[in-house]
Amino acid sequence: MVVAERAVKIISLENVSKSYWIDGEELQVLKGVSLEIHAGEFVAIMGPSGSGKSTLMQILGLLDRMSAGSYTLLGQDVTRLSDDEGAAIRSQTLGFVFQMFNLLARTTSMDNVMLPMIYSGAADREPQARRMLADMGLEDRLYHKPNELSGGQQQRVAIARALVNNPRILFADEPTGNLASDQAEEILRRLQALNAGGITVIMVTHDPEIAAHAKRIIHIKDGTIESDRSNPGVAAPPNSKTFVPASEPLRHRNGGGARKSNGGFRLAQIREYALSALRAIASNRLRSLLSILGILIGVAAVIAMLALGNGAQRAVEASISGLGSNLLLIMPAAPVVGGVRAAGGSASRLTLEDVQALAALPHALHVEGNVQGSAQIVWGNQNVNTQVTGATGLYAEMHNAAPYYGRFFSGPEEQNLSCVALLGQTVVNNLFGKEDPVGKTVKINHINFNVIGILRMRGSTGYRDQDDMVLIPLGTAMRRLLGATYLNSIYAECDSGGNIPAVMDNIKTLMRKRHRLPEYKEDDFEIRNMAEIQSALSDTTQTFTLLLGIVAAISLLVGGVGIMNIMLVSVSERTREIGLRKAIGAPRKAILMQFLIESVALSALGGILGIVLGVSVSLSLSQFAGWAAIVSTDAIVMVFSISAGVGVLFGFWPALKASLLSPIEALRYE
Repeated sequence: MVVAERAVKIISLENVSKSYWIDGEELQVLKGVSLEIHAGEFVAIMGPSGSGKSTLMQILGLLDRMSAGSYTLLGQDVTRLSDDEGAAIRSQTLGFVFQMFNLLARTTSMDNVMLPMIYSGAADREPQARRMLADMGLEDRLYHKPNELSGGQQQRVAIARALVNNPRILFADEPTGNLASDQAEEILRRLQALNAGGITVIMVTHDPEIAAHAKRIIHIKDGTIESDRSNPGVAAPPNSKTFVPASEPLRHRNGGGARKSNGGFRLAQIREYALSALRAIASNRLRSLLSILGILIGVAAVIAMLALGNGAQRAVEASISGLGSNLLLIMPAAPVVGGVRAAGGSASRLTLEDVQALAALPHALHVEGNVQGSAQIVWGNQNVNTQVTGATGLYAEMHNAAPYYGRFFSGPEEQNLSCVALLGQTVVNNLFGKEDPVGKTVKINHINFNVIGILRMRGSTGYRDQDDMVLIPLGTAMRRLLGATYLNSIYAECDSGGNIPAVMDNIKTLMRKRHRLPEYKEDDFEIRNMAEIQSALSDTTQTFTLLLGIVAAISLLVGGVGIMNIMLVSVSERTREIGLRKAIGAPRKAILMQFLIESVALSALGGILGIVLGVSVSLSLSQFAGWAAIVSTDAIVMVFSISAGVGVLFGFWPALKASLLSPIEALRYE
């Protein structure tokens, strides 16, 4: 409903007081102010410095809260609005023009004007901002930053920003205070023109010449209204176009009442927050780099440690798998003589008959016995001491020991006690260098052996070089070379990993029976599960990886503290910007989200750089130091998620601190 030819009351203050407490003493700035302002008025609030005129305007604009009294705005009591409810009204009902312009320094005129529309959720932001700047005569300054504009142009950008959401009331706090006289006159003419178009203008000034442009002049002194008079020298604008009936409550353009917030986050808001964060990071490159350095080092350390840990675990698995899968190792136990326990394996009662008996057990796929001993091997003028292992033809299959060059000994060679040998790579290197040993004859303990193959490399296990060995047929080793009666070890291969426990129980029962051990005697043998050894080694590797990861996590923690410190500094430096955003309608969650995004952007950037550095270090260690390093996609995703989480965790307090700032306190911050 539109009511013509009647100016209606849009602002009503009753006995409004405002006090501040300074060093325990109350300073009363406003003292029982009562005031009514009608639609379409151009009101100038005058007074000397410290009179309370700016405080009054801040209360009228919902930037500050009164200590006592009541305030009705467009028919609604706004005395006890929440911060976000006040922000919603400022976003779509009120506009502000500040003495210091309060333009965002790192953004263009277009971005500054579009900023209030982000919080109000208005559509067609860019066309509307372009039209508004063109109306202000700034069509050739759309993409200039504030430092590229004159004072008058900056104030016109500020006016365009204040008007872009079509406010009903425009507040101007000393709008010409920092302008030359010709620029000031231009701004005042624009304010008069806006008022003539139906917008209620409330201006604060201490200059009588500036106040003379208003239709109504309210003079404040010592916190009270000293005079309130009309200015007959200023023509009243038409009041029939945009006046609001007194009975119509405060509404937003979407038809709803005063909302508690400005709605959920929109893509444009997230985009604006992200761009603001990137601008803040880019404008302080060195500080940003130092703040992400801790995250970078921590992430790189985590990536490198996980890569080395994974590589070590794979190396252990490969080493164990080189012994064969699902293997059980039966060894002589340490004998006890005269109450003294001797070394393990110093006496053996394992026999070939034990091997035959064990081969008949259920789920025992293969069983074979071995003997070991030291021997001197000679070729030409070279000789070395090495480990000789006597084994059967099953050795190659059970231990994944098929020669990579040459052949394995055959069944007839085993039966005939043939003197044939396969050499480990270390023996080949020590005796033959780069010469091909296959087909050559070597002496092992003065007995000639024909070299028929070279075993594949198996690497080192602890202090023992698994490639420093010679493999010969079992019968040849026992009867012709070592003169052994008993076996040093027996290997049993199970048909599946799930049957290993049952086979171990059966082996124990059978071996005690064969060795005639009464119940009170201990076993004279030991059964070792290769899977258990692998698990133990893997657990050890994982423990070291965990310890290294903890050290790296501490680096991430330190980096997170650094980011928190930097974000606190950023909040302090940008306090006026926070006040501006709140003044033009930003709710608390918008400020919170903006600074959280900045914190996450810093930590995510540090995470990305740390991942690159960590992968590079891992590959370098793998290539040049010979350490096994495996970088997994899961590790990269996990570490990046942690780094981003650090940004959320350590950025939340500074972001929360920013969101809780009072608009007027933030705007006053120096």
